[in-house]
Amino acid sequence: MSRIGKKPISIPAGVTVTVGSGNVVSVKGPKGELKENIDRDITVEVKDGLVNIGRPTDQIRHRAMHGLYRSLISNMVKGVTEGYTKQLELVGVGYKAANQGNLLDLSLGYSHNIIFEVPKELKVTTSQEKGQNPMINFESIDKQLIGQVCAKIRSLRKPEPYKGKGVKFAGEVLRRKAGKAAGK
Repeated sequence: MSRIGKKPISIPAGVTVTVGSGNVVSVKGPKGELKENIDRDITVEVKDGLVNIGRPTDQIRHRAMHGLYRSLISNMVKGVTEGYTKQLELVGVGYKAANQGNLLDLSLGYSHNIIFEVPKELKVTTSQEKGQNPMINFESIDKQLIGQVCAKIRSLRKPEPYKGKGVKFAGEVLRRKAGKAAGK
């Protein structure tokens, strides 16, 4: 059995988990509601404040999906109770970020600013303190969506290995390279 897949998910107070027709799992909590389509071979059972995920056979495909869907449902339960936050840091001279609602205006050293439209499910804020790098903060109940948006913004200017300039996650440790060695 999958170590992750066989663990039951406990449902906190104020959260309801329902399995609808077509194996659609719906999780509703204080922060919102999330839905996920589950593969038809995987069974989801809600009993006594616990969610159990089962699989029919030990095929590689079934074993892989067993742990996957358990993790997805667990992330949904955590999202509707606590939510998720991610921070991006802009490292570089003249790199700036500003937002108006869900429009993010990024100045990343290119000839023009980049206007990035953040999905309405995400809440975005930007901060710039004196002596600190500009920060972009994201809040959401959907772990997959927040990770995808952060990865897309990071891909606009990945951190380079020599000076570390670029867009990076807060707390991300970059592997640095030595510069040119002096001539003989």
